[in-house]
Amino acid sequence: QAQLVESGGGLVQPGGSLRLSCTVSGTDFAARRMDWYRQAPGKARAFVARITTSGSTGYADSVQGRFIISRDNAKNTVYLQMNNLNSEDTAVYYCRLIQNGVEIWGQGTQVTVSS
Repeated sequence: QAQLVESGGGLVQPGGSLRLSCTVSGTDFAARRMDWYRQAPGKARAFVARITTSGSTGYADSVQGRFIISRDNAKNTVYLQMNNLNSEDTAVYYCRLIQNGVEIWGQGTQVTVSS
C-alpha cells in the first residue's frame, strides 16, 4: 500500500510563503493524481489543489492565484508552494491519492499563519 509523508509546515507571518512537500512510496507515483487538502480547527477537511498525471492543475477558489501545486516524478514528490499566506490558511495540510478505489492520506503537516 502507498505511504505518503508530508513535510515543510511551520509558523509563518501573514504575507509570507511556505513550500510543502509530500513524498510517496509503495505505488507508481507517476500514474497517480495527487491532491492537497487542509483541515482548519473546528472545520471539515477541504480541497486545496490537485495535479493530474499529465500535469494539469486545479485549485480551490480560496487559494487560486496564491498557491501552486507541482510534482517531480523522479523524486516521487508533490509540492504545494503557498504565497501571500493569511490567517485563514492556518490548518493541517494533507496530501492524498487514490489507490484501488481507496483514499490514502499522509499524516499531515501543520501550517500556522500568525504575527
